[in-house]
Amino acid sequence: MIDKEILKKVAQAQNDNVYVKKKFIVKRELSKEMNIDLSHATIISGIRRCGKSTLLKELMMHHKKRCYFNFEDPRAIDFELKDFERLEEVFKELYGNEIYYFFDEIQNVPQWERAIRHFLDYDKRCIITGSNASLLSRELGTKLTGRHLRHELFPFSYKETLELLKQEPNIDSFEIYFQKGGFPEYLKEQRAELLQSLLDNTITRDIIVRYNLRESKTVRELFAYLLNNIGKEFSYNKLAKYLDLGSPNTVISYISYFEDSYLLFTVPKFDYSLKKQLINPKKTYVIDSGFINANSVSFSSDKERILENIVFLQLRRKYKDIYYFRENKECDFIVRESYNQYNAIQVCYNLDRDNLNREIAGLQEAMKKLKLKKGLILTYNLEDTFDNIKVMPVWKWLMK
Repeated sequence: MIDKEILKKVAQAQNDNVYVKKKFIVKRELSKEMNIDLSHATIISGIRRCGKSTLLKELMMHHKKRCYFNFEDPRAIDFELKDFERLEEVFKELYGNEIYYFFDEIQNVPQWERAIRHFLDYDKRCIITGSNASLLSRELGTKLTGRHLRHELFPFSYKETLELLKQEPNIDSFEIYFQKGGFPEYLKEQRAELLQSLLDNTITRDIIVRYNLRESKTVRELFAYLLNNIGKEFSYNKLAKYLDLGSPNTVISYISYFEDSYLLFTVPKFDYSLKKQLINPKKTYVIDSGFINANSVSFSSDKERILENIVFLQLRRKYKDIYYFRENKECDFIVRESYNQYNAIQVCYNLDRDNLNREIAGLQEAMKKLKLKKGLILTYNLEDTFDNIKVMPVWKWLMK
């Protein structure tokens, strides 16, 4: 519980800090899809340091009165559910009957969804950020079913990075994105320790401490293994044996924690049977290419898998249903656009005599399986056409 006068000072100080922030350089693509004037709660989720707070403040700039509170503030560490009532009184005293409430990193407060439901019932507009997908989903599903719209924010896309760095789309600017990724702070300061610290803090605070895990070394070893094996198939049983954990259930839990914190994503093997999708080996991809390069020594030279990771992230921004294909041959991505409409995409850093037939054969097998008339191969900088298969540089594809 926090004393009302202290709460008022904290809220006012936070709002004053919003006022003195410099103008926003990059308008996030996600903001174009958002409408905060609805009677639903607007949820913005994503990994730490990807720009959620900045996006929240960008949305705030359209409103003269800003009822804003950041629950990551050390002065708010004791904030409880009951304190929302006092915070509402503080907002009224400071800003009158303003209906827009902006809350940053709200998952730090137990049972926060009860307060948001109360605010919505009294016609408030609640715009919320959070860093844990599972916690947000579970709590949204209890008190806010049908009363929220959720948006996922990622590190900067290639387009957004171009705007930030004031560059034109070409192979030179793409090489920077290829190496540095899209975390805004890192792009500005170019210090690898920022992304190393991000990994350490996320694993420590959002996983080990939050879930009270004792085997912290094992958690870090598992993530390091997955980080260095992006785009490769894995099974929970084999990982359990590799880490000497006995039961695969521990591995399943740890990987779900990584996903909830947006450190990585798992991709199932394509199959029309959901049961087979669940038991077949999966692949992993990581949140950002710069994040990979800053936290892995052995992986940084594997340009093909970094390119594949970039393609996956762009697909993930748009699609929820993403798979890999493997029967006699392999295709990197199958994307479901609608109930029975799919796209097949192969990623290859460079096409040459050694791999051309293999890459085309894998794509064609997936196209035949899904009865597709067209296929796409994405490369680092090669452009061509082979019958019904288009070959395109990733940087041009990212601009479409």
